[in-house]
Amino acid sequence: MTQLSALNSIHQKGKFGNYENKNENNLLKISEISNLIIFQIVQFKHSIIDSNNLIIDGLNLPKPLKVTSNDATRILWMGPNNWLIVSSKLDLLDSESVKIDKMNFALTNLSNSKAIIEIEGDLTNEVLKKGCPLNIDAMKKDDCSNSIFNSISVTLDIVSDNPKKARLICSRSYGESFYHSITDASLEYGYIAI
Repeated sequence: MTQLSALNSIHQKGKFGNYENKNENNLLKISEISNLIIFQIVQFKHSIIDSNNLIIDGLNLPKPLKVTSNDATRILWMGPNNWLIVSSKLDLLDSESVKIDKMNFALTNLSNSKAIIEIEGDLTNEVLKKGCPLNIDAMKKDDCSNSIFNSISVTLDIVSDNPKKARLICSRSYGESFYHSITDASLEYGYIAI
């Protein structure tokens, strides 16, 4: 069975919005990030294991509102004793699940239930400010937070400061509405869908 991405039928490549007479390097870049494994780890309340000792793909679990990462994997803090793992290593859940004590942690595969949109460019913060109530300018590389964008629940992950790059993760069922909301907010600046 072939897995279709959440935005398979609506993400069209090309230039959109106010892009004319602008240097292509100054335009926002919007893309769907797919072909990833996404899973959640939640530590049970009765757990006696110190979560600081849990290592996933060589990474410690991050502190509140932070991300730990390597070339393939990003671990986002989602709340107390709750982490989201996003990785290009498609077998990561299988390889890590054998190491994790099921009496102390729950693992849930969320890969088919999420859509991820990445925005890159100097005006990324300006786009995010249009629909997100967070203080976006205060967020730096490896910060993350749960919030909303135009009333759609999202997880915001700041991947890079230079160039500014943010990943926005939402429920797959809201993917199309969310995509249109992000691209609409980007039209005034011009963007390249890649």
